[in-house]
Amino acid sequence: MSEDKYFIDDSFDPEERFAHLEHLEPEFWKKKKLEEMSKEEWELLCDGCGKCCLNKLEIKGKIRFTNTRCRFLDCQTCLCRIYPNRFQKVPDCRDIDLNAVREKPRWLPKTCAYWLLDNGLDLPDWHPLKTGRAASVHEAKMSLKNRETVSETGIQNYENYIIDWEDL
Repeated sequence: MSEDKYFIDDSFDPEERFAHLEHLEPEFWKKKKLEEMSKEEWELLCDGCGKCCLNKLEIKGKIRFTNTRCRFLDCQTCLCRIYPNRFQKVPDCRDIDLNAVREKPRWLPKTCAYWLLDNGLDLPDWHPLKTGRAASVHEAKMSLKNRETVSETGIQNYENYIIDWEDL
């Protein structure tokens, strides 16, 4: 299969994810446990920050983030360019399911909606479900947009790329 069959169409608009949510219960994330959410509600919890697409290392029982990113992360939208087919193309891509959310040590960023809600916290004010706009995560500087990241392609020593950003 040619690689371009994996890519999301260039006409994809991230704002469309949050444009028509009238059919959902308002503030569903405050009323439901993660286990009770529909697939659509679950997907909408993702704020589109892209931080889960950073490569990580486990060192002495602690997850350390690097500024190396999956080669399929779009640095402008901070979304996966092959999202529907990511598991076929990237065998070690992690599905963000309940097991991943609850895994120890924590490998999701501390701003991750799934992790926040599972730990009894609310979504941050900049989350697209609260603002109604996908761009709010970028405007709050909570995404990878405009951060110094490097594609994982050709990286051999991830230890040389360890970062300690406050929001990870």
